[in-house]
Amino acid sequence: MTAEAPRPLAGTNGLFGLDPAVAHLNHGSYGAVPLPVQRVQARLRAEQEQDPDGFFLDLPDRIAHARARLATALGGKPDRIALVTNVTEGIAVVLDSLPLAEGDEILVTDHGYGVVNKAAERKAAESGATVRCLRLSLHTPDADAVREQVLAAVGPRTRVAVLDLVTSPSAREIASRQLLADLAERGVITVVDAAHAPGMLPVNLGEKAGGADFWVGNLHKWAFAPRATAVLAVSGAWRPRMRPLMYSWEHDRGFPGRVEWRGTADYTPWLAAPTGFALLEQLGAERVRTHNAALAEYGQRLLVDRAGLRELPVMAGLAMRAVRLPPGCAESEHTAKALMVAAHRRLGIRIAVRPWTGGGVLRISAQVYNRPEEYQKLATGIGELLGR
Repeated sequence: MTAEAPRPLAGTNGLFGLDPAVAHLNHGSYGAVPLPVQRVQARLRAEQEQDPDGFFLDLPDRIAHARARLATALGGKPDRIALVTNVTEGIAVVLDSLPLAEGDEILVTDHGYGVVNKAAERKAAESGATVRCLRLSLHTPDADAVREQVLAAVGPRTRVAVLDLVTSPSAREIASRQLLADLAERGVITVVDAAHAPGMLPVNLGEKAGGADFWVGNLHKWAFAPRATAVLAVSGAWRPRMRPLMYSWEHDRGFPGRVEWRGTADYTPWLAAPTGFALLEQLGAERVRTHNAALAEYGQRLLVDRAGLRELPVMAGLAMRAVRLPPGCAESEHTAKALMVAAHRRLGIRIAVRPWTGGGVLRISAQVYNRPEEYQKLATGIGELLGR
């Protein structure tokens, strides 16, 4: 029986400038910036162009002020986090700062974000370490079963584990609090890709970085921030050891400034990001999360009940859900992209599809601008795209 569709949230109509002719069911990839946040960023850019010298002169202090507001929203402290452009950059900074040696091992999973796993491979090649990629079945039932498999893959040379809090292709939990604690007991350095956490899940960075040594989360997906905004949280003794990807005039001021400053870049997304969190709180963060999770569940049930696709395990409270495509469908990057293009051209719908042997993965997202009829349209039309 298909889950009941939630009603649209009051106060959210007209918040976004998305093309109404397209059903945007892929918020989890690039997000969408609310119009009030766009206006704040536009004013900041205009201010910058009126007096570039003055703008950049005061910028480090303004970034620190924005960071303090974001730290409060995330339950952390401003001297323990740094702003970066996205999770990919943040994890690159972390890997570049880790003292790995020949024979050390970096553990990742095949559900990890592709370029993050490639960054681990580059670090391994440069340091003489190796990468072990744990293959997890898409149908592994729950976080406890995932935890058992990850711990079983830890060996005597495992030095670092790079794990998703919520995986991008399959929308499921890997880096549970219990797993992170177990890895810490084994002396494994933990790096959490929390790309989807801020805004979608309750986040408390607390004394340790979300229970990990390093935690990186995007703000442009679910926290209503402009793109190129993410937070890198670093635990304890690691902070003085963080190496930025480029040297800057802020280097000698230490963390977090040395990681944040990159000369004449566009910092307006960071300065506007607190407005996104303020908007989320104004709407009611828990109210938004509950609504979006219910809407994603509704969309997944339609794809299972109407389109006959196979449901994949879920993590409670997520505004993303995934289903398995039939064998032979979207098993390569080329055919997965072709299906996404076809969904847009023929159905007017944006979706995420990732290749997987034995049948690709179709992932849908839910945000306050989405409506039940958009998922109904996808569930009705996907069969035509799959040739069924």
